Amino acid sequence: MEFSTKVTAPEKLACACIAVGVFETQKLSVAAQSLDRAAGGRIRALLESGDMDGKVGTTRLLYHLPGIAAERVLLVGMGKDAKVHSKDYRDAARAAVAAILDTGAAEACLYIAGIPVSGRDVAWKARQLAQTASDAVYRFDKMKSKKPDPRPLARIVAGVESRRDARGAELGLAQGRAIAAGMSLARDLGNLPANVCTPSYLAEKAMKLGKQWKFGVEVLERADMEKLGMGALLSVARGSREPPRFIVIRYHGAGKKDRPVVLVGKGITFDTGGISLKPGAEMDEMKFDMCGAASVLGTLRAAAEMKLNLNVVGLIPTTENMPGGAASKPGDIVTSMSGQTIEILNTDAEGRLILCDALTYAERFEPQAVVDIATLTGACIIALGHVCSGLFANKQALARELLAAGDQACDRAWQMPLWDDYQEQLKSNFADVANIGGRPAGSVTAACFLSRFATNYDWAHLDIAGTAWRSGKEKGATGRPVALLTSFLMKRASRD
Repeated sequence: MEFSTKVTAPEKLACACIAVGVFETQKLSVAAQSLDRAAGGRIRALLESGDMDGKVGTTRLLYHLPGIAAERVLLVGMGKDAKVHSKDYRDAARAAVAAILDTGAAEACLYIAGIPVSGRDVAWKARQLAQTASDAVYRFDKMKSKKPDPRPLARIVAGVESRRDARGAELGLAQGRAIAAGMSLARDLGNLPANVCTPSYLAEKAMKLGKQWKFGVEVLERADMEKLGMGALLSVARGSREPPRFIVIRYHGAGKKDRPVVLVGKGITFDTGGISLKPGAEMDEMKFDMCGAASVLGTLRAAAEMKLNLNVVGLIPTTENMPGGAASKPGDIVTSMSGQTIEILNTDAEGRLILCDALTYAERFEPQAVVDIATLTGACIIALGHVCSGLFANKQALARELLAAGDQACDRAWQMPLWDDYQEQLKSNFADVANIGGRPAGSVTAACFLSRFATNYDWAHLDIAGTAWRSGKEKGATGRPVALLTSFLMKRASRD
């Protein structure tokens, strides 16, 4: 989809559809006022009649209004106040694009970037417009033998009232386009079936991205991991016929001596639970257990398109977790790359086993910060549902950065405790640490386990089990938390 800006009186803009905002108070946005004057008060009369109430996300399509060059006018409800909240703005933008899609229009101009949103500038509004529009048109049909007809909407114009606003809108659209492309990449990878998206496939995808965006890419194989002593990661891979991979991606956006941010993505391309086998119901959704890895690839792609002034390293430990004659058994003890021994009490707690070796590997980059991203625990879904990701951090300043980035991106996280008190649950009679701590506080003890391997740098953990995909009728990967991570990197890149 193409995005651009336009500075012109809305009534003079000849296009298939023009969208403007209206409010529950019967107040019109600035652009809607211009259209209303040109149309002889038709829009205000419609509101006064009660045929359009202005509630968030409501729409009303009008055709061939006198005095207006556009073929269609779409009224979009923005809510009660002239200064709307971030969520209401995004909901209204999504509803507007959905309504435009229904018209079959090939292009549309949305005059909503000029509507005041609490604490947000024009660039933010344009960025969210690009992201929500891309989300609305996204479809995953790569595996269907008969492809649906392509969606006709190919171009979105952000209408603004001044050239100053146009500069901000152009920046925001470019950022939004990059983030949306990263999210689409993450969604595509997550939605692929596990017989296609294997560890080898992820490695090949990383290599292709490297060629396209000038990344440095290195793929470690089983022998390399054995030499490094990645016994925890390799213990998960033992039951699968698919060979494991450890993918290292380097984005060089700053000086060679600048310390990088390291992103670590869990890449379990299918999770049966291993010997601790999961229930069969909804096990198909365990193809989404590599969404942490997908989000790292999507975030790196977005950073490269935006040419962020920052060095970023992506680490993706990837394997399947399968039962089999060679698979790890409950009670087995393995030695991690750090030298710490781990008693595997449950083979379905495998994500932390592949991540702990990746966190040790991250030390060699002398990172300014490390963030791991993982669909780690069902307990996080119980705690937080599907609204926000769980955040754990060993430095409060880093936690605050990520929380602010999530708020800025409308891809929020919520901080959970990482107290030493919970480490008691991970004690083992036979090894340095157990890989589970029982049912109580399952997401917390999982993070506490990882924290033992992230002691030499600033570290945060995002548990995205509740946010990485949707179930039910709308089943599919969401692309989260690419927006949060990219917002975090953008802020880091802007530091002097």
